[in-house]
Amino acid sequence: MLKLAWALARSGWAEGKLLPLRAAVALGASGLGHPPRPDQLWKAYGIVLPIGLVTAFAIPHFTLVMSPSIDAWIVRASPGPIHRGDLVSFRLTDPIAGPKPVSVTKYALCLPGQMLSEVERPSRMAPGKSDGWYYCDGRLLGVSKVFGRKGQALTHLHWGRSPIPAGFVYVGSAHPDGYDSRYYGPVAIDRLTRMERVL
Repeated sequence: MLKLAWALARSGWAEGKLLPLRAAVALGASGLGHPPRPDQLWKAYGIVLPIGLVTAFAIPHFTLVMSPSIDAWIVRASPGPIHRGDLVSFRLTDPIAGPKPVSVTKYALCLPGQMLSEVERPSRMAPGKSDGWYYCDGRLLGVSKVFGRKGQALTHLHWGRSPIPAGFVYVGSAHPDGYDSRYYGPVAIDRLTRMERVL
């Protein structure tokens, strides 16, 4: 134990002796042992601090989209009424999505009052199973799958034919592997944040 304490004290002393030299470099010296140049430090502050402040302000206002089903890399909140085709984000709690709630971005595809129809057809992936084909006012929104990309079993939404209820929106995309309302149904509007594409 004493040997360990002695070794730590020696290494700390060696580092402590270099501290003034490192401080000089931090103050703008061109290298260890050279005189400090505080003007260089202030120039560095003048460049780095504004960039840091802008970045710190901007990051919370933008969302990075990790899904290939959305035609956007970066989105930001754009408050206002949700229309068909708008990007929307919400927190999803679902066993397929993972053990913790995740933030997802989808398109608003079928709005309150519009007719959502689901037609059962034989699965293209698994004989003896069925897929759900989803239509909004007669327009195809997407087709469910029996298995996800990782091989996990998926249970699709059985809807029949009825309008989207008030206060809800069918969300999704045209991507065949999208995990959306095909599986967990329409999402309450008060859970949705309207978004706009930045990049």
